[in-house]
Amino acid sequence: MAKELGYKSIVLLGHEKYYPRFGYEQADKYNIELPFEVPKENCMVIELVENGLKGVNGMVEYPKEFNA
Repeated sequence: MAKELGYKSIVLLGHEKYYPRFGYEQADKYNIELPFEVPKENCMVIELVENGLKGVNGMVEYPKEFNA
């Protein structure tokens, strides 16, 4: 569904042994990090289209609603 909506990639916080089976990789491979302390093996990304993470790096920004 995310691909149909035009998203090129997904970043998630999840179990390091579960999500890689679907193609997720550690986000630090792309110099992507979350704005809070989390083990690097639990921050993952996946490309939804070829080169979907090309030129993408830095700190993930959550919508203000998540900053409660």
